Amino acid sequence: MRRRVIVVVLALGLGGIAGFALGIFVYPFWFLADVVVNEEVTNPSKRKLVAKGLFLHANPSDPIHWGKGDVTAYENLLHLEANFEVGPGPKYHVYLVPETVVTPSTPVHKTMHVDLGRLKSFKGSQNYAIPPGVDLKKYPYIVIWCEQFNVLISPARLQYRI
Repeated sequence: MRRRVIVVVLALGLGGIAGFALGIFVYPFWFLADVVVNEEVTNPSKRKLVAKGLFLHANPSDPIHWGKGDVTAYENLLHLEANFEVGPGPKYHVYLVPETVVTPSTPVHKTMHVDLGRLKSFKGSQNYAIPPGVDLKKYPYIVIWCEQFNVLISPARLQYRI
């Protein structure tokens, strides 16, 4: 009898852990993957264009953490273009990163990055305000970063126009 109780408790515990883990990874796919944001840049002709970049798949052998699409940086606004898309996951943020090279092994969370906020959607155009006083020239990369697991999702190297 005691052996059955131990087996049942272990099965329930392992099942609960597996269910929780599955929920963390499945939730974004079921509920958030189809949400497409379509934010526009107000008065783009009156804004000072600072840089443009392209999000890349940082590690092609990793099918889960990927990104693609264009990004445009204005003097006080970062705009992810309509063709922006990343693989879904939990707690993604948009960072300005001061590193000259960003790879999957770069400890982005330990750099003096600027967090522009949580990613609004896995697809579509999105705007993020750049805080006053931030010198974009000191941040060669825009990075989509998973804060929950400290994982690089997709980097974009900025090509400055000024």
